[in-house]
Amino acid sequence: QVQLVESGGGLVQAGGSLRLTCVVSGRTFSFYGWFRQAPGREREFAAVISRSGMPNYADSVKGRFTISSDNAKNTVYLQMNSLKPEDSAIYYCAARDGVFLRLRPEDYLSWGQGTQVTVST
Repeated sequence: QVQLVESGGGLVQAGGSLRLTCVVSGRTFSFYGWFRQAPGREREFAAVISRSGMPNYADSVKGRFTISSDNAKNTVYLQMNSLKPEDSAIYYCAARDGVFLRLRPEDYLSWGQGTQVTVST
């Protein structure tokens, strides 16, 4: 059974940092992504990494967030620095197979339960 379990969310002041962790069990995938959803907004792409280690970022987080993975542990991380109030959202880990990079939530079939990130002013 495939499971994605996120952790590491919390409350942080603007300018602070958090590191999210996603532990994947049951199998491995070609791509692992982090998406986020704020209240009243659609789920949006934040970052993705291929199993070979190639990252890709949304413009809104580029230069502040870093996605990484430990294939031996089947774990994906999202280091978030210089956090802003607009980064506040539920952050979801997702995974998919395939050859080509995809950034839409609907292209990912396996999802975690999400972890809340709140950035205060």
